[in-house]
This record gives sequence, C-alpha cells and structure tokens, in this order.
Amino acid sequence: METKEIVYCLKKIVKPYVQNDLAFQDFNIKTDFIKDLEINSAHLVDIVLDVEDEFNIAIDNKSMESMMTVGDAVGIIQKKQVENDR
Repeated sequence: METKEIVYCLKKIVKPYVQNDLAFQDFNIKTDFIKDLEINSAHLVDIVLDVEDEFNIAIDNKSMESMMTVGDAVGIIQKKQVENDR
C-alpha cells in the first residue's frame, strides 16, 4: 500500500481522538500524535488497535512505543505488511 493511501486511512482512524482540530487540518507525515494532535496515551492504544484491524497487522510493543508521528506509523504499517506477505 502506498504512503498516500496509508496516511488517508490513518487520518480517518485518528480523527475521533484528536484534541487539536487546527493541527489536524494540517495532518501530514510529520504530524506528531501527542505534541501536535494532543492525543493522550490511552487513546494511542486505541489507535494502534484500530490500525491493526484496518491493515490486518499485529503491532508489537516496541513498534507501538516508536509510533510517535504519522510517518512512524506509515513505516511500521508498511514493514508489517511486507512481513505478512512473506
């Protein structure tokens, strides 16, 4: 799946958890879930679960802890999809 498609899907997934609507309008690869969108850590877990369901992947704790930006999430999703294809 291409980066653009993944970012589009992520935007739909994180929308319900966003506290900073202004930052959400500029949602891009550099957007930080906590600093920019003001999503709390409990909701980040919900987002990870939603991402797992949406992309049919499993995200381990180490990967989850490194998923701070949209770009991080895209990289993890793409890596897990490649692993699933093997």
